[in-house]
Amino acid sequence: MAMGKLFAIKKYAIHDGPAIRTTVFFKGCPLSCAWCHNPEGMSPEVDLVWLKDRCAGCGQCLQECRAGALTLEQETIVRDRVRCTGCGHCADVCPALAHEVSGWEAEAAQVMDEVKKDMLFYDQSGGGVTFSGGDPLFQPEFLSELLRACGELGIHRTVDTCAHTTPAQIKDIAALTDLFLIDIKHMDTAAHKRFTGAGNGQILENIRLLAGMKKEIRFRIPLIEGVNSDAANIAETGAFIADAAPGSRVDLLPYHRLAGSKYAKLGMAMVHGEFSAQFNTPGQDRLKYCAQQLEGFGLKVTLGG
Repeated sequence: MAMGKLFAIKKYAIHDGPAIRTTVFFKGCPLSCAWCHNPEGMSPEVDLVWLKDRCAGCGQCLQECRAGALTLEQETIVRDRVRCTGCGHCADVCPALAHEVSGWEAEAAQVMDEVKKDMLFYDQSGGGVTFSGGDPLFQPEFLSELLRACGELGIHRTVDTCAHTTPAQIKDIAALTDLFLIDIKHMDTAAHKRFTGAGNGQILENIRLLAGMKKEIRFRIPLIEGVNSDAANIAETGAFIADAAPGSRVDLLPYHRLAGSKYAKLGMAMVHGEFSAQFNTPGQDRLKYCAQQLEGFGLKVTLGG
């Protein structure tokens, strides 16, 4: 039985694939997107978080941290993530519940127990299960076991991935998947690397591979002013999708800053924070213009997923 690490299971999701779904969020991702809205999914390890508003200032966690990873700086508990072993002892001893464990390890059977509770909703709505993250392909064995289990029960399977992996792995997962949700973040590989930590060559190759296998793909563009909303990049994106997978659906997802509180909770700086000042939410006029550009390539465009 494969074991995996998760950070959330969301019931009754309606934006992660068709109809009503259960979304299972995996830990770990091969990219580090500067605008990531799920920072708790970046690391493959279980995270520990500190909630300042709950802290009573007793200092018990500082005294009892077995790794000596906690210090007090200007009335803020600071965690040394190199020294921290993730044991969770600080959460165990905190009387105010100011420390929390973010993420857990589970067996595939435990996840499927949760999935099965919602099968009635899948049957009635035409929904199913979406595996997201992080990136579920970061844990391929665990993902494969869950996909097989869902297939045996006739549950529709969606994989939400950045597709930054090997062609062999994409083929293996594709054989068990009904729908892929894939972001196209930027068509220029240098810009892609600057903002995500990796180029886009393998991602685009894998998209063409999936399209050649006749797999259904729903594309997503996280639309960010100052990064990828310019007419030239949108035109190049539309041309690529139309050539690789003609007539596909494309969801335009406007950038937002709502994840800031998550970074604060995790004690993390915003990823590639030096870029954050240039990131802005596109206005309605820009959204409509980008949609019109993509529709010009014969693509089906939705705003906001």
